[in-house]
Amino acid sequence: MAYRDLQDFIKTLEQKGLLKRVSIEVDPELEIAEINDRVVKSGGPAILFEKVKGSDFPVLINAFGSYERMSLALEVDSLDDIGQGILEYLEVNSYAGIVNKIKALPKLIQLASIFPNKVSKAPCQEVIIKDPDLTKLPVLKCWPQDGGRFFTLPLVITKNPETGVHNMGMYRMHLYDSKTTGMHWHMHKDGRSHFNLYKKSEQGKSGRMPVAVALGCDPATLYSATAPIPKEISEYVFAGFLRKKPIEVVKCITSDLEVPANAEFILEGYVDMEELRMEGPFGDHTGYYSLADMYPVFHVECITHRKNPVYPATVVGKPPMEDCYIAKATERIFLPLLKLVHPEIVNLNLPLEGVFHNCAIVSIKKSYPGHAKKVMHALWGIGQMMFTKMIIVVDEDINPYDLSTVAWKVFNNIDAGRDVVIVEGPLDALDHASPLPHYGHKMGIDATRKWPEEGHTREWPDDIKMSPEVKALVDNRWREYGIN
Repeated sequence: MAYRDLQDFIKTLEQKGLLKRVSIEVDPELEIAEINDRVVKSGGPAILFEKVKGSDFPVLINAFGSYERMSLALEVDSLDDIGQGILEYLEVNSYAGIVNKIKALPKLIQLASIFPNKVSKAPCQEVIIKDPDLTKLPVLKCWPQDGGRFFTLPLVITKNPETGVHNMGMYRMHLYDSKTTGMHWHMHKDGRSHFNLYKKSEQGKSGRMPVAVALGCDPATLYSATAPIPKEISEYVFAGFLRKKPIEVVKCITSDLEVPANAEFILEGYVDMEELRMEGPFGDHTGYYSLADMYPVFHVECITHRKNPVYPATVVGKPPMEDCYIAKATERIFLPLLKLVHPEIVNLNLPLEGVFHNCAIVSIKKSYPGHAKKVMHALWGIGQMMFTKMIIVVDEDINPYDLSTVAWKVFNNIDAGRDVVIVEGPLDALDHASPLPHYGHKMGIDATRKWPEEGHTREWPDDIKMSPEVKALVDNRWREYGIN
């Protein structure tokens, strides 16, 4: 059964012994972040801070900070199962003939059931505040040099003025005062795309773009805001797919935007089309402070919430942090789709230390000269993988998750002049190492065995391996040796 809401998920975490309640008062400025950092890095539980200084609302943090909790959040035994489910949906479009179309009917019916349901009354609107004060929320300051307090798990909702499709993205929000925040829209993000479209549209003549922010939804809806799905597909639909049940949406009090009905809080307002304000700095998921820069401003006109809401938060910083496990879910969920387009790919690892975009290790079934380089360029051409600063390609018999063996292959299997590729292209806005913002160099490393056709004129040596017969002999006699 799909989780009804965030509090339903909290109940499940507690029943399974995966959540710890903290009853003493804690400070949302730095103290919660330090507690969370220690807990995440020690593999600890989700935490519910019941008494937060300066606010009446409890704070949930680290809800997704382990592989176990991430799988529990999306209600699967393995995150790989979700990718296989996506492939099954895609099969519907390839069926041919009357018999196969009849076979596909149950899947088509199931597919139709993932679109959001509109409701007129919703838990997220049990309390309506038309003179809002954002400072009453337990918004965190995470690191000492942060420019202030930040909303770190906001689901920012906009609507494409041309198609009417809603977008839900996760963009941090710098709390300025009781009614305004920053809106951290990078140029590559869908929210920024809607902003640009709105400026050119008839609706944009008003000078204001309606925006809503959901805080605290069921886990599938929250995860969907981070997923790299095509612009044409609403995150609401994807959340319905993950839940195997449609989400409910309700119209905002002050605009025609539709928001998740099961949210804990909804912030309603607008972004002024011409107003920019300094946002940041912010201790980011890269482990470094992202620099302050000019971004649009979100004006909050109304806050609605449940009668007894829970405020969701996360802290990002030097990995591993909670967001690393969310990113790992994306890796496993979308790998089958990647393999569908590029069937030579065997497996993929986006190491936690690469913080989303900075490193990808991919194993391939190599079948022609230059195959590894073809895969590098293919990955750089896919969605957000265009930001990947380093792609390492290994042979199919190498497990990308075995970092020791991958390092051995990289250190010993390459000739720098032949096997290292340097290209120029777009980079993530948070990349501090590139000489220019948003643009710089990326590297590919071909650590596969080299063929004569690739210019390797000498014989390529075999890996050192013991014979299977001797391994079996030692296995059978191991106890006789008395070594352990």
